[in-house]
Amino acid sequence: MDAVLDPRLFVGVFVTLFVIMDPPGTVPIFLALTSSMAAKQRKAAAFTAVLVAFGVIVAFALFGQSILNYLHVSLPALEASGGLLLLLVAMELLTGKAENPEPNARGGNVALVPLGTPLLAGPGAIVSIMVFVQNADGAADYVAIFSGLVAVCICLWLAMRFANVIHRVLGESGTTLVTRIAGLLLAAIAVQMIADAVTAFVKAA
Repeated sequence: MDAVLDPRLFVGVFVTLFVIMDPPGTVPIFLALTSSMAAKQRKAAAFTAVLVAFGVIVAFALFGQSILNYLHVSLPALEASGGLLLLLVAMELLTGKAENPEPNARGGNVALVPLGTPLLAGPGAIVSIMVFVQNADGAADYVAIFSGLVAVCICLWLAMRFANVIHRVLGESGTTLVTRIAGLLLAAIAVQMIADAVTAFVKAA
């Protein structure tokens, strides 16, 4: 088994990405961002968001350091930009603007940004996968890293796929309450990302 897949590395990758990407924690934010969608649209958005997150993380796992070096972008800068983007979305949720979107303002786009990235495929997940890949030694390690990422993505899809059940249980008023709470949590995540980026900049100075 170890010759095909390193089980300890698999568990390490899975646990790390699960904690960072937080499938249970994405449910209220997903419900808030897709509150104006029909059930079928919400299912499609869940699949698209996970697919985008997977693609972004794999791309950075393979070419991340080269991309950042070519663009002369540091990891703290990437983290700060992601935090600012999430903060804008959080303000929409807190003020209720997300509940009355402009025509075509949501739809499939919400699955790309901010769900797919930077919420799911955020700086934390990107940096973690880049470190795992850089420390990998042999095919078994790469298989373990890839398998761990796939397992977390499946958990994310399941969490968002069955968010419809939660939506039906909560009703409209409950969903509105969850939207406000999600906005507050998302704002806190965004501020933490920006604070971490500023701290990294200060240490590097």
